[in-house]
Amino acid sequence: MREGRIARKTRETDVQVRWNLDQARPPKVASGSGFLDHMLTQLGHHSGTDLEASCVGDVHIDLHHSVEDLAIALGEALKAALGDKRGIERFGFYYAPLDESLSRCCLDLSGRFTLEFHAHPGRDKVGDLDAELVEHFFASLAEHAGMTLHLDLLRSRNAHHAVESTFKAFARALAMAIAPARSGDGIPSTKGTL
Repeated sequence: MREGRIARKTRETDVQVRWNLDQARPPKVASGSGFLDHMLTQLGHHSGTDLEASCVGDVHIDLHHSVEDLAIALGEALKAALGDKRGIERFGFYYAPLDESLSRCCLDLSGRFTLEFHAHPGRDKVGDLDAELVEHFFASLAEHAGMTLHLDLLRSRNAHHAVESTFKAFARALAMAIAPARSGDGIPSTKGTL
């Protein structure tokens, strides 16, 4: 069973993440942000995984540390769950519409971090979350998972829809990338390692 468990405690946050890639269960999330909880619920549900994530953070300052440390722990949990990545599809891509919003995600579980983020929602705040933290979330997750990640918001008029369609596109692309490979149970690289 592919599962990663990460506990991360600093002077700013106390984060617990358990991510099982082989079971689909309703997500259990408590980030300290109502809007981020909504997005993490989308991630768990639409990736077809079993995600538990909690954070007690210094939200009296702002949500920056909580968002960052949750994303770091999620990336580390994903990396741990995937192990040597034997037998996975590796690449994932998805377009996710949400009413007038349309997002695209392309990712590669290559072990190398790159983020191309072109999915700014057009407002400074969405719910209780500073919009700039959406990019920071994906950067921290991708870096600690060892992922190449391209996220594009192709069109939108509603900031909530913009961010939610981005999370849904990412979740569905991730589901594709972690799925069993059509090419068999080897390492999905001509190098023989990822």
